Amino acid sequence: MLRLFWLQVLIAFGASVQAADLPWADAQQMVVVTTAGWDVDHGLMQTFERDGAGWKAVSSRQPITVGRSGSAWGLGLHSVAAPGPVKQEGDGRSPAGVFRIGLAFGYAPAESTALRYDGMTGSDYCIDVSGSSSYNRIVDAKVVGRSVIEGSTEPMRRDLHANGDQRYKLGFVIEHNDRGVAARGSCIFAHLWKQPGEPTAGCTAMSENAMRDLFTWLRADRQPVFVLLPQAEYEKLKENWRLP
Repeated sequence: MLRLFWLQVLIAFGASVQAADLPWADAQQMVVVTTAGWDVDHGLMQTFERDGAGWKAVSSRQPITVGRSGSAWGLGLHSVAAPGPVKQEGDGRSPAGVFRIGLAFGYAPAESTALRYDGMTGSDYCIDVSGSSSYNRIVDAKVVGRSVIEGSTEPMRRDLHANGDQRYKLGFVIEHNDRGVAARGSCIFAHLWKQPGEPTAGCTAMSENAMRDLFTWLRADRQPVFVLLPQAEYEKLKENWRLP
């Protein structure tokens, strides 16, 4: 019996050390998106708050869309040596894994959110040109010069540059490939649907109501993270990654 007791103690200790070693162990908020498979362009989103050593749901599941080609392993907080596609620039897939939630942005000069927020202008662009030194960065052409944004297809004020497009009216950065590794994907956001149910080029899209709920709930000081996984991968990784 004593031997069994110490075995249980060692297992529990190992599990706690493993959880503490996770790069997202400090996260107090988690946005979870799951899809039915790597090649599926839609899924469900739910939010969770830290509850002791575990998580508790704080929202119902909401419909979302991801990349038109599905999802693929991205470059985030996780380390993965598992089967599945790997995110590349222009592949139409959303990055899968665990990622910090970064800058919130929108068309209005200010929004009610506890995330760091930046109101976009007509000169703000996200650079999706793989060879650029500003690859995967949001820059202001008035500051960096027009030559830096040459070739970029990501104006942050799509309403001004793309016939009133409202997709970037509200959104936030999903910190995939924050080191700007060439050709591994750029400008990954959570943003509004163009049309309900329409997939994206690699972002996660949702209704304005769902996004405003996230803006109200998310707090930068709670180290929020964004998780996107096909359901089968989620089930495989749930225990080791300490997912809800």
